[in-house]
Amino acid sequence: MRISEAASQSGLNTDTIRYYEAQGLVPNIARGSDGQRRFSLENVDWLTLLYWLRETGMPMKVMQEFASLYAQGNCTIAARKGILLEHSRRLAKRRDDLDRCEEALAHKIEIYEEYLS
Repeated sequence: MRISEAASQSGLNTDTIRYYEAQGLVPNIARGSDGQRRFSLENVDWLTLLYWLRETGMPMKVMQEFASLYAQGNCTIAARKGILLEHSRRLAKRRDDLDRCEEALAHKIEIYEEYLS
């Protein structure tokens, strides 16, 4: 499929896909006889994962490390799993922090509602 289709299916825009490719984050993109990229379903699955990793705040440097490990094959599965587990822990902490922020805001809103009653 073409880059526009890959963008539509992955959630990334075409400029981001090109940037990720230039950064070495997207392995094995075939090119057609016309020189244009041809994305496989595996490429789109990978792009979708990259979308969610970035959306959840994974730093680009960590994404590059993850992609490098992926390119090395199945012998790096344990290391990749470790990266994802660490990212999951950071997300859990962030979720807890956001919950506390929401509680503080709800309390303040409650105070304002009392003043306005």
